[in-house]
Amino acid sequence: MKQVDLYIDDFPEEVQVRLRQVRDTILEAAPGVEETFAYMMPAYRLNGPLVYFAGFGKHIGFYPTPSGIEAFKGEISGYKYAKGSVQFPHNKPLPLDLIRRIVEFRVRENQ
Repeated sequence: MKQVDLYIDDFPEEVQVRLRQVRDTILEAAPGVEETFAYMMPAYRLNGPLVYFAGFGKHIGFYPTPSGIEAFKGEISGYKYAKGSVQFPHNKPLPLDLIRRIVEFRVRENQ
Protein backbone atom coordinates (compact mmCIF):
# COMPACT_ATOMS: atom_id res chain seq x y z
CA MET A 1 0.00 0.00 0.00
CA LYS A 2 1.07 3.55 -0.61
CA GLN A 3 1.93 5.76 2.32
CA VAL A 4 -1.12 7.95 1.59
CA ASP A 5 -3.39 4.88 1.75
CA LEU A 6 -1.93 3.97 5.13
CA TYR A 7 -2.40 7.54 6.34
CA ILE A 8 -6.08 7.57 5.34
CA ASP A 9 -6.70 4.13 6.84
CA ASP A 10 -5.75 5.47 10.28
CA PHE A 11 -8.93 7.58 10.45
CA PRO A 12 -12.51 6.59 11.34
CA GLU A 13 -14.49 5.28 8.35
CA GLU A 14 -16.56 8.44 7.86
CA VAL A 15 -13.39 10.57 7.77
CA GLN A 16 -11.68 8.09 5.44
CA VAL A 17 -14.49 8.62 2.93
CA ARG A 18 -13.98 12.38 3.03
CA LEU A 19 -10.19 12.13 2.78
CA ARG A 20 -10.52 9.84 -0.25
CA GLN A 21 -12.88 12.34 -1.87
CA VAL A 22 -10.30 15.10 -1.44
CA ARG A 23 -7.54 12.84 -2.75
CA ASP A 24 -9.57 11.75 -5.79
CA THR A 25 -10.47 15.36 -6.55
CA ILE A 26 -6.81 16.38 -6.49
CA LEU A 27 -5.74 13.47 -8.69
CA GLU A 28 -8.48 14.20 -11.23
CA ALA A 29 -7.79 17.94 -11.32
CA ALA A 30 -4.03 17.56 -11.75
CA PRO A 31 -3.17 14.87 -14.32
CA GLY A 32 0.41 13.74 -13.96
CA VAL A 33 0.73 14.99 -10.38
CA GLU A 34 3.21 13.20 -8.14
CA GLU A 35 1.60 11.91 -4.96
CA THR A 36 4.01 11.90 -2.06
CA PHE A 37 4.12 12.51 1.66
CA ALA A 38 5.53 15.64 3.31
CA TYR A 39 5.09 17.40 6.63
CA MET A 40 3.40 14.20 7.86
CA MET A 41 0.52 14.55 5.37
CA PRO A 42 -0.35 13.69 1.76
CA ALA A 43 1.43 16.05 -0.60
CA TYR A 44 1.15 16.64 -4.33
CA ARG A 45 3.87 17.97 -6.62
CA LEU A 46 3.74 19.16 -10.20
CA ASN A 47 6.69 21.35 -11.20
CA GLY A 48 7.07 22.06 -7.50
CA PRO A 49 4.73 21.89 -4.51
CA LEU A 50 1.07 21.96 -5.51
CA VAL A 51 -1.26 21.21 -2.56
CA TYR A 52 -1.41 19.19 0.67
CA PHE A 53 -4.24 17.90 2.84
CA ALA A 54 -4.58 16.41 6.30
CA GLY A 55 -7.24 14.84 8.48
CA PHE A 56 -8.12 16.12 11.92
CA GLY A 57 -10.78 15.27 14.49
CA LYS A 58 -13.21 17.98 13.43
CA HIS A 59 -12.05 19.02 9.96
CA ILE A 60 -9.92 18.38 6.91
CA GLY A 61 -7.08 20.81 6.44
CA PHE A 62 -6.39 21.79 2.84
CA TYR A 63 -3.13 23.58 2.05
CA PRO A 64 -3.00 25.14 -1.44
CA THR A 65 -0.18 27.58 -0.58
CA PRO A 66 -0.84 31.29 0.07
CA SER A 67 -1.57 32.03 -3.60
CA GLY A 68 -4.34 29.42 -3.69
CA ILE A 69 -5.93 30.95 -0.62
CA GLU A 70 -5.63 34.51 -1.90
CA ALA A 71 -7.15 33.67 -5.31
CA PHE A 72 -10.24 32.07 -3.74
CA LYS A 73 -10.56 34.21 -0.60
CA GLY A 74 -14.14 35.18 -1.38
CA GLU A 75 -15.24 31.58 -1.81
CA ILE A 76 -13.51 30.27 1.31
CA SER A 77 -14.68 33.13 3.53
CA GLY A 78 -17.30 30.86 5.11
CA TYR A 79 -14.57 28.57 6.41
CA LYS A 80 -11.78 29.06 8.90
CA TYR A 81 -8.68 29.91 6.89
CA ALA A 82 -5.21 31.36 7.22
CA LYS A 83 -2.42 32.48 4.89
CA GLY A 84 -1.90 29.05 3.29
CA SER A 85 -4.65 26.82 4.63
CA VAL A 86 -8.39 26.32 4.92
CA GLN A 87 -10.38 24.02 7.20
CA PHE A 88 -13.37 22.06 5.90
CA PRO A 89 -15.37 20.90 8.95
CA HIS A 90 -16.71 17.36 9.05
CA ASN A 91 -20.21 18.62 9.85
CA LYS A 92 -20.54 20.30 6.43
CA PRO A 93 -20.43 18.83 2.91
CA LEU A 94 -17.02 18.99 1.28
CA PRO A 95 -16.80 21.73 -1.38
CA LEU A 96 -15.26 19.36 -3.93
CA ASP A 97 -15.87 21.71 -6.86
CA LEU A 98 -14.03 24.48 -5.01
CA ILE A 99 -11.15 22.12 -4.17
CA ARG A 100 -10.97 21.07 -7.84
CA ARG A 101 -10.86 24.68 -9.02
CA ILE A 102 -8.17 25.60 -6.49
CA VAL A 103 -6.05 22.64 -7.61
CA GLU A 104 -6.53 23.59 -11.28
CA PHE A 105 -5.46 27.16 -10.41
CA ARG A 106 -2.35 25.85 -8.68
CA VAL A 107 -1.56 23.63 -11.69
CA ARG A 108 -1.71 26.69 -13.97
CA GLU A 109 0.53 28.61 -11.57
CA ASN A 110 3.13 25.84 -11.56
CA GLN A 111 3.24 25.48 -15.34
